[in-house]
Amino acid sequence: MITPDAILGVLGGGQLGRMFCLAARRMGYRVWVLDPDPQSPAGALADRHLQAGYDDAEALREMRAHCAAVTTEFENVPAQTLEYFDSHIPVRPSPQAVAIARDRIREKRFIREQGLATAPFCVVSNAAELEAACAELRLPAILKTAQLGYDGKGQYVVADAQQARAAFRALQETPCVLEERIDLAREISVVLARSVDGEVATYPVGQNLHVNGILDTTRVPANIPAEVATQATDMALQLATAMDYCGVLAVEIFHATSGQLLINEMAPRPHNSGHYTLDATLTSQFEQQVRLLCGLPPGSTRLLSPAVMVNLLGDLWEQGTPAWERLLCHAEAKLHLYGKQRARPGRKMGHYTCLGEDLGAATHLAETIRSELSSFI
Repeated sequence: MITPDAILGVLGGGQLGRMFCLAARRMGYRVWVLDPDPQSPAGALADRHLQAGYDDAEALREMRAHCAAVTTEFENVPAQTLEYFDSHIPVRPSPQAVAIARDRIREKRFIREQGLATAPFCVVSNAAELEAACAELRLPAILKTAQLGYDGKGQYVVADAQQARAAFRALQETPCVLEERIDLAREISVVLARSVDGEVATYPVGQNLHVNGILDTTRVPANIPAEVATQATDMALQLATAMDYCGVLAVEIFHATSGQLLINEMAPRPHNSGHYTLDATLTSQFEQQVRLLCGLPPGSTRLLSPAVMVNLLGDLWEQGTPAWERLLCHAEAKLHLYGKQRARPGRKMGHYTCLGEDLGAATHLAETIRSELSSFI
């Protein structure tokens, strides 16, 4: 086990790395962040910010020499960087697990290999495969890049083959998947923590609402039957076990109107839909990330209060700094800002979480605050 005062390394310096830094430093660890951005939100709170690229040989050597273990903030760190660290110090999650989750083609095939369902899809690597996919699948569908897509970026809804061709050209004919659109009852996610010894703690299933491809709200517990929550959790556990996963894993799942559960994608790290855990569970997903990286068992995931998490996007800054006093005057609302210097439309700048005696009360408070902040614009 890696104990406090050791140095932990984080590859990536965004808000997830920032919240990892906060959890680690509270627990007595030191943190080094590798990120090329001089205004990195995580770098601002780290004991040391190595402002260099993820393939910078000197920075990697220095990190390897001083850090007891390394984790990632996002899945697009170069594979060779993860493999370099893995040959010298613990890397959790493993490079093999990250490699599966970072590529939609490999990810979907892996999910199917475990006997689990996804939306119908076809791999598209060239124009001929695109034509065949349009003929095979039910349109409209979604064309998604195999790598580097997030928050609705790198994907297009296509109603017919002509739109699919235009979308493929817009994506520079990079490898993609064409995926059928599903008639959804709701979107849900499972966040779990799995230790190096295979001990697992799962959080309550969250119910998510996306707007323009970006997560808007997560409500916990999800408004689903207990048997659906159990099935979703079991599916996530099956994936984690198959990868011999160590770390925090989030699994996004479509609950179709037919009742079927279809796995959308995995995130090998803390997840936006798990941010409510900072305020509403005994152990946050970021403390879990620290614990599991250090070879410790997972902490309790007991839900202390129903909660609603709402993302704050850069659009809210259109007229200047939002009137935070409108939010902070509510005793059961918690504000989290990510320390980003520039607000842009669609950019995640922070979130707030509302607690309540029941989910109805938390939802009412969340929407009241949304209205109060929106009236500022």
